Amino acid sequence: MLPYATLIPLDRQLSTPLSTQIANALIRHIRQGVMSTNTKLPGSRVMAALLGVHRKTVLTAFDELTAQGWLMQVPAKGTFVSSRLPDVVPSPLTELAATSMAQQTGFTINKKPFLEIPVLKTSTILSFDDGLPDLRLAPVEQLGRNYRNILNRGFQQHLMGYADTNGTPFFRQQLASYLRDSRGIPATPDHIFTTRGSIMAIYLLSKLLLEPGDVVLVGDLSYQSANLVFDECGANRMCIPVDGQGLVVDAIEAICQQQPVRLVYVTPHHHYPTTITLSAERRIRLLQLAEQYGFVVLEDDYDYDFHYVGSPILPLASADAAGMVVYVGSFTKSIAPAFRVGYVVCPPNLVAALGYRRRIIDRQGDTILEQAIAEMLAEGDVQKHLKKAQKTYHARRDHFCELLKTTLGNSVAFTIPDGGMAVWTEFDKAIDLPQLAARCRNRGLLFNNGRFYQPDAPIVHHTRLGFASKTVDEMEQGMEILREIIGL
Repeated sequence: MLPYATLIPLDRQLSTPLSTQIANALIRHIRQGVMSTNTKLPGSRVMAALLGVHRKTVLTAFDELTAQGWLMQVPAKGTFVSSRLPDVVPSPLTELAATSMAQQTGFTINKKPFLEIPVLKTSTILSFDDGLPDLRLAPVEQLGRNYRNILNRGFQQHLMGYADTNGTPFFRQQLASYLRDSRGIPATPDHIFTTRGSIMAIYLLSKLLLEPGDVVLVGDLSYQSANLVFDECGANRMCIPVDGQGLVVDAIEAICQQQPVRLVYVTPHHHYPTTITLSAERRIRLLQLAEQYGFVVLEDDYDYDFHYVGSPILPLASADAAGMVVYVGSFTKSIAPAFRVGYVVCPPNLVAALGYRRRIIDRQGDTILEQAIAEMLAEGDVQKHLKKAQKTYHARRDHFCELLKTTLGNSVAFTIPDGGMAVWTEFDKAIDLPQLAARCRNRGLLFNNGRFYQPDAPIVHHTRLGFASKTVDEMEQGMEILREIIGL
């Protein structure tokens, strides 16, 4: 007789009934070949004694497995493993009592090493992050209020069902109005397509617009997450120099004169990661080149809402009459990264095509969240929050840059950014930046070691140091750790 007391371990602390634990264990051993077809099980009284349970518990398990077809009960003979099951090669004895899931697949995975880079996460300890908002300032009270109100309205229950793949109508209406007022983009609801963040938007657009081998131009440096999408699509990604006025548009023209270009990816308001703003002259020239050579301008609305010097320069999409610009944005920085609502602004025919493409991976967006944010836009809550946050982040930028200058001195070089949430910082060549980041981490301060922005560079000296999410006290604590480890 098999060692059933060992094969069927029971945990009385679990909420799972003992009869279910017995049934699950027997199924597992039948699948593993430990119990072959026609194997006779002990009688219910004997099994109950072996397992230390009531006989009714065993009978319940046997009856359930008989109903499922795993066991068969033969009158006057007993209970057997069903003869209708296929024979299975028995597992080794060391695996007989295995109760945990496998740690590795038994099959190969089509892995792409270039995708396997660390993901930046919001830290719960002191950090100079990539440029994230202060979650303590997020308008969660207003958003929570809207959420509750929506769920309590009987006539709004339709929002919990299947909805428009392109986004909820009210959200698209309010977003179009908001973009007209804040960015000068003359969009209607028909020009709006909603996503679960800007990366999803870039991915859907890339899968729709790109074929393997298509030339995609990005800045040198550029947003690594977007680069990964282009690479995954098989694009021929080429880097364009970036100087003090943003992308060098003359370099784009030179490439267009040599070969077809399908798409140019740009973060014109605050170039990622350097924070440089694309000059007005180059914006005009880029639009002219797009119309002349027929390439798509994928404009990423990165950190548009936070500009501290003069008025923000309007997006390329606000001046695009030829339909060459596709505008991507999200509420990640406006509200908080956890609220995954992004959008694409483009001609209606592309909106329709995006909807068809989206159905492959995602039936629709988060309709309740879209409705809640739409009501915040309609009531002016988002606008009020952004005005307050911008004032706070402006002050934090000034203090952070002053701390960099006075605390680290000649060990760093930087330009005070006109906007955004981080400072592109160059460390002295004598400083091993990855090693510095590792030592700071051991002291309780996190910041990116620079390789995320330049994964192929043998040596890195630049990184982004985020200031928006930190109070003055937190900034000073972090700077003191940096100063001590650098040895100043």
